[in-house]
Amino acid sequence: MTGPSEGTPEGTPDDARDGAREYAADRAARIPGPRPAGDDLEPPAPAPAPEAVAPLPSAPAPPPPHRVLKSLLGAWALAACSAEETQAVEDHLTECAPCAEEALRLRDAVGLLHPEDTLDLKPLLRSRVLEDCLGKRPARIPVPVWAGPYDTETARLDALLRDFGEAEWDTPVRLKWFEEERRRTRRTTVSGVIGHLLTVDGLVAAALGLDDPLGPHAPPGGPAGRTEHFWSSGAHPGTGAVRDPWREQGHTLVRTVSFAGRGAGELAVDYGGFALPLADAFLERAFECWVHAADIAEAVDYPYGPPSGPHLHRMIDLAARLLPTALAGRRRGGLAAPARGLVAAGAPGRTLHLEIEGAGGGSWDIALDSPAAKPSREHTVAEVALDGVEFCQLAAGHISPEDAAVGQTGDREAIRDVLFAAASLSRL
Repeated sequence: MTGPSEGTPEGTPDDARDGAREYAADRAARIPGPRPAGDDLEPPAPAPAPEAVAPLPSAPAPPPPHRVLKSLLGAWALAACSAEETQAVEDHLTECAPCAEEALRLRDAVGLLHPEDTLDLKPLLRSRVLEDCLGKRPARIPVPVWAGPYDTETARLDALLRDFGEAEWDTPVRLKWFEEERRRTRRTTVSGVIGHLLTVDGLVAAALGLDDPLGPHAPPGGPAGRTEHFWSSGAHPGTGAVRDPWREQGHTLVRTVSFAGRGAGELAVDYGGFALPLADAFLERAFECWVHAADIAEAVDYPYGPPSGPHLHRMIDLAARLLPTALAGRRRGGLAAPARGLVAAGAPGRTLHLEIEGAGGGSWDIALDSPAAKPSREHTVAEVALDGVEFCQLAAGHISPEDAAVGQTGDREAIRDVLFAAASLSRL
């Protein structure tokens, strides 16, 4: 173990000086204020930066003057102002009575700018409302089921016509139908189409003992002759004046058959070259009303949908039931292939199975060799599938048999004859 040298003191002057320096530096660090300068002292620490002072909030901008706010009332009524402008205008309306009154008048005027939306209602809304009302309070004298499609389609067409002005009534409309082996067309106007419906509905009116719209000296013949007579007569109104007699006649027809009782559906309606039972005649008139309403809507560039599914099914059923007779007529005129064999009335014969898809669809078996033959699935020689609306367009003569999108299998000759027979159901 070693220690200090003998004869030497524990501390030296140098040690004392070093201790003094340390004591002075420590005291200078603890005591605030300026410290003595010297090479033996550390440089002073930098002073802390002053704290940032938050700017004072600016005063709110003054509201726009009265004349500016008044000029914004029209844009405010149309909801065309920005959020800041809207807030400024609404704050001003709570303080300025004249501007508040003007704003109310402008808001009421904006409400008048919106057109009546009756034509844009859902197609089945009327049926649902009537069904609900009749379920709660049944009609004392109900409309026959077979007259329902006619009642509905005339009401739909009348809703389309209600907002027409003079210019729309003179809009050109091209009527289309199929005759023999080609499609025919005839140009008329909206008022001419309604006159056509009026005169052909007159055949049903005459069968019911009602007044004929052509008067007591109406020309004999079918729909085409009556229509041409009406168009060429001086009594033909060239504007919307034809709407009221057409609509009134439709109401009278529905009212008359509603009071007539169940047996009225069997009454024959003479169409000139053929006759239909009254129940089928009402379906035929409903079908033509829809077809020509779509012609009018297309001419004025307005959407128009098909009938409801149940009504469309009844129209398709009528066309399917008429196909054997139409095919026999074309065969007599040499426009269809002859029958493959003689079939006794009520006996099963060659059959085409018709499948209609979509709303109003179903399936029907069409006798090919004779209208009196009995269709038989065991004697099916061909099958045809068509969309319901497209089948109706074919039966209306609006598309040709060659252009119809048909799914088909089996006897090609039988398929062609049935498709052309469907197109031949159309007429002016």
